[in-house]
Amino acid sequence: MTSGSRPSLLVVDDDFAFNRVLVRALDQRGFDAHGATDPEAAIELARDHMPEFIVLDLNLAGESGLRLIRPLLEVSPDARILVLTGYASIATAVDAVKLGATQYLAKPTDLDAIIRALHAEDVVLADEAPEAPMSVDRLEWEHIQRVLAEHEGNISATARALKMHRRTLQRKLARPPASA
Repeated sequence: MTSGSRPSLLVVDDDFAFNRVLVRALDQRGFDAHGATDPEAAIELARDHMPEFIVLDLNLAGESGLRLIRPLLEVSPDARILVLTGYASIATAVDAVKLGATQYLAKPTDLDAIIRALHAEDVVLADEAPEAPMSVDRLEWEHIQRVLAEHEGNISATARALKMHRRTLQRKLARPPASA
């Protein structure tokens, strides 16, 4: 599982430049880091290196990265999986943890936060309820994310379930609401 005393880590992100930069940075921080930009390469690298840690992008070329959690855990059952996403939602965070991920972080984030999340024993959740209720935009976003997850990332099926035009749904997904 390790290369010497360095823990093995796999980065799965379809953004080639981000993947390369993150792999290099994690390698410099003491990990034996490897990068994959597609699901097939991720499974192959997981077989080859049995990673202790996996950083998995939620969106892999338009497909849900959540689909990759179980196959990665079948190959490397003790791996701690951190789902990293630019489109964070409560629904996908819950789904990721239910599928076996140990952490969930929203982009943008920094390297220290990624490393802390990889080593954290429990999923880090806010201790207190938010002071202000969620905005209508945020509630809509959360609902869309839940329905999208139920339809395994299929935009057309999600649009039909929401009784919404597919292009309208795509526009909404492209503009996540501000925090809160």
